[in-house]
Amino acid sequence: MQNKFPVYIISKGRFDVTMTANLFEADNLDYLIAVEPQEYELYVNKLGVKRVLKLPFSNLGLGSFPARNFCWEHSIKLGYTHHWLFDDNIKSFYKWINGKRCQIKNIKTSLSYIENYTLKNNIDLAGFEEYNFVRRIPKNPFKYNCHLYSALLIKNSLPYRWRLKYNEDVDLCLQVLHNGGTTASCVYYLANKVSTAYKMKGGNQDELYKGNDPKKKLLKAKMLEAQWPQYAKTVIRFKRFHHLVDWKVFKNNGINSRLNLES
Repeated sequence: MQNKFPVYIISKGRFDVTMTANLFEADNLDYLIAVEPQEYELYVNKLGVKRVLKLPFSNLGLGSFPARNFCWEHSIKLGYTHHWLFDDNIKSFYKWINGKRCQIKNIKTSLSYIENYTLKNNIDLAGFEEYNFVRRIPKNPFKYNCHLYSALLIKNSLPYRWRLKYNEDVDLCLQVLHNGGTTASCVYYLANKVSTAYKMKGGNQDELYKGNDPKKKLLKAKMLEAQWPQYAKTVIRFKRFHHLVDWKVFKNNGINSRLNLES
């Protein structure tokens, strides 16, 4: 079985780990890993030339959003209506089976499940829920109009793009929801990633978050608040600055299509 849409991973400084790519390789899943030119050969040596997509820029200091947008445009040029985008630090995938979260190796099935649901219900952004956020058996396989994280299926025709140095995933979801669109996070299948809080080298850690500087935490939260003052505010949670978004204000987005599905 082959997934309907291209699968991309964005990565930097992790050619010796390739955590998400290793999962895809084990399942014989087609994918491309987008990397900067100075690391291209290192990733090729690890994964092979057919897996590595060379970005046309390096060390911009803007975070991951330029690489994310490059993958978006790349999939459009290939003629696809949607594309998958994964972070490079996903260590496992899970499925609820008999009331328990069970690790799975057949990732293709989970992609197909989310793809079919997204197409049937014309969802703008869909994806896997984070493993640590679902500890009870879900009543429904998806939750709606919420934040999506590190494993997303994106509709290519959306007029929005990745754009923020920090919290770019929150910003993209807010762009969609603010304009009446829909997001759906699959809580039936889950993605478990390594925390970005200084537990892996590479990625944005070296450029954006190095040193665990509280001022950077404040800047990160304040940047989102400045972009979305009507939805986001800066608070102190877990003894650090953090953004807080009330996603419930979007609960009625796409309500008619959901009622048709659930009836």
